[in-house]
Amino acid sequence: MDAVTAHGHESIAKGSKSFALASRVLPPALRDDASMLYAWCRYCDDVIDGQDMGHGQIADYKIGQSERLSKLRTVTTDALAGKPTDNPVFAGLARVVKTHNIDHRHPFDLLKGFEMDTEDRVYETVDDILDYSYHVAGVVGVMMANIMGVRDAATLDRASDLGLAFQLTNIARDVIDDAKADRVFVPKDLLRAAGAPTQADAMLNPAAWPALHAAACAQLDIAEQYYASAKVGIKELDFRCAWAISAALKVYREIGQRLRDAGPQGWEGRISASKNRKIVLALSAVGPATMRKTVGVTPRAGFYERP
Repeated sequence: MDAVTAHGHESIAKGSKSFALASRVLPPALRDDASMLYAWCRYCDDVIDGQDMGHGQIADYKIGQSERLSKLRTVTTDALAGKPTDNPVFAGLARVVKTHNIDHRHPFDLLKGFEMDTEDRVYETVDDILDYSYHVAGVVGVMMANIMGVRDAATLDRASDLGLAFQLTNIARDVIDDAKADRVFVPKDLLRAAGAPTQADAMLNPAAWPALHAAACAQLDIAEQYYASAKVGIKELDFRCAWAISAALKVYREIGQRLRDAGPQGWEGRISASKNRKIVLALSAVGPATMRKTVGVTPRAGFYERP
C-alpha cells in the first residue's frame, strides 16, 4: 500500500467510524478508492469549517473562508488536470477520478456546496436544504456509485438519494452544535410549522428544544423517504457493494432513530451508536444485500432532481 492509499485509509478511520466499518466489506481495490475519495471530501470540509476530521471548530472559522475555498478549487483543478502534487489528498482524488472516469463536474459540485457555507445561505424551504444536501453529500453518493461501476442515470439518482438521507440525518443530529456556530440548516418552513425559533441564538435555549425536536423529526420523516428510495438503487450493485451500502444505510439511519427515541434531551450529548451496535447493524445488512433483487421499484416523483 503506497502513501496516498494509506492516507485515505487513515482519514476514513479517523473521520467516520461508520463509513470505515461499512467500507470493510468492499473488495480491496474499491475500498482503497472509496477511502481516497472520502479523504478528499473530509479534507475540503475541514478546511472550510475550520475543523479536524469533523471535530473541534476554531472560533473565527469564518475569517478567510472564501479564500480557502478559492484555493481548494485551484488545487483541485490542478490535480484533475494531471499536475503533479505531493499532497496525498489531491493525489488520491486525481487517481480515483481517472481510474473510474468520474465526471470532473462532480468534485466541483461538492465545492459548490461549501460555497453555500461561505455565503451563509439561508434555507427557507425543504427544497433549499435538499439542494444544499445534494451538493455536500448527494454528489458524494454519485461518485461512490461510480467507483462501484454504476453509470446509468436512474441508479445514480438513487445513490444521490442516499447521500441526501445521510445529510438530512446529520443536520437533525447536529441542530444544537450548528446553532453554537451560528448556523441553521433545518429549513425555516419546518421550524415555523413546529413553532420553533428560526434564529441560532434562540435555539440554544433548552426551552425551545421540544419544538426544535419536532422540526428535526419532520426532517427525519423526509430522510426516510430518501432512505427508501436508495434501497431501489442497491439492487443494481453486486453483493459486496450492496452489503457495504446497506450497512452504511442501517448505521446512519440508526442516528435518526436514536434522536427520535431520545427526545430533545438527546442533544445534551453526542447521538451515536456503540461500536458493537454498529457491528450488529452491519451484519444485519447481509440479508437486505442478499435479497436486493426483490426490492420493488418505486417512483421518484417529487424527489430532488440532481443538476
